Amino acid sequence: MNALLKYETRAQKVGSLVSVGLDPDLEKIPSAFRSQKFPQFEFNKYIIDQTAEFAAAFKPNMASYEGAGAQGMLELEMTINYLEKAFPDVLTICDAKRADIGYSSELYARAILDVLGFDAITLHPYLGKDGVQPFLSRKDKVSIVLCRTSNPGAGEFQDVESNGKKMWQIVAEKVASGWNENGNCMLVVGATYPEEMKIIRSVVGDMTLLVPGIGTQGGSVQAVMQAGKNSKGMGLIINSTKAIIFSDSPAREAKKLRDEINLYR
Repeated sequence: MNALLKYETRAQKVGSLVSVGLDPDLEKIPSAFRSQKFPQFEFNKYIIDQTAEFAAAFKPNMASYEGAGAQGMLELEMTINYLEKAFPDVLTICDAKRADIGYSSELYARAILDVLGFDAITLHPYLGKDGVQPFLSRKDKVSIVLCRTSNPGAGEFQDVESNGKKMWQIVAEKVASGWNENGNCMLVVGATYPEEMKIIRSVVGDMTLLVPGIGTQGGSVQAVMQAGKNSKGMGLIINSTKAIIFSDSPAREAKKLRDEINLYR
């Protein structure tokens, strides 16, 4: 089973398009976890156990772990190992935004997809196809290419026009028509740009979109579902991080998001 089918199977099984971000900032996690030997892992384990029944994916951001040095990377590995053991059918996404010249990109692919064992990874398209080819060639894994990101400054480059098309539209067309030969591509499209998402959906057909920007960034679930769901009522991985993991009840917030999404499916 390739990673895209893995996600779709899990999403249908639990009736959810929710991804929970696992970004355990050491300064923000409760003191009860900070006092433990492996604080990030123990916090992640708590979040996973609380939210797994409502989640189709989990998405650690590499920055949370790289910033903690060797200890952080060890705890990321522990987190992925725990997910593989306890919830093997849940999609694991490495939010790393990688891409480089060929050989370096190959090493990144080996490190993240093989050594750490992630199912999917976020990539930036700036170097062109050869910069992400080592990921695209992995038929069993998913390459999630940045298209229209959720941050306020996204338009600085993404809104630049060429031949009457903005850069995010060019990226969507390029990935859909030229990079997705193995049927293992997705796009990152922020919840904060639903009008652009609607255009992107028209370009890429039923391709799945990873959608950040729900929760603390202010994206609307209703707008995302209206603009982004595909012909099957799916085609979305809607991620929330801080609003879930730093809440008083991660389970309640994950369920709340799942239920809100399902209202518009």
